[in-house]
Amino acid sequence: MRIAVACDHAGYPLKSIILDTIRGEGHDALDLGTDSLDSVDYPDFVEMAGNAIQEKRVERCVLICGSGVGACIAANKMKGVYAATCHDTYSAHQGVEDDDMNILCLGGRVTGYSLSWELVQTFLNARFKSDERFIRRLKKISDLEVNLL
Repeated sequence: MRIAVACDHAGYPLKSIILDTIRGEGHDALDLGTDSLDSVDYPDFVEMAGNAIQEKRVERCVLICGSGVGACIAANKMKGVYAATCHDTYSAHQGVEDDDMNILCLGGRVTGYSLSWELVQTFLNARFKSDERFIRRLKKISDLEVNLL
């Protein structure tokens, strides 16, 4: 699977462990930056990641900002992008299995290295269940996207 990783300055210290985890699981990792602790605006990196999902250059993405919340809000403004901030492994796999989540958002300032490593592994190993009820719900979510600008 091809996975993109993007972050702002607050997520930068965590980015290398995320990239190592993805590669260690046998996936191809696309690094979308940022590449330093210099202050940047997370929506710019979210847009690159969302575009990669929309253009099908990657199947999934990990976004890292200070709390994970800002990146999550910005990502969910993009059509076909289903992002969630996760702090536990249940949410990291259930979000994929039931809701077809394609972006995992992490907080570089609130999620430690060990937990982040587990969350990414769980996210990458999860698969959408494709049950009729989940497909029906995703269609309803897709219908809501019509109102996105």
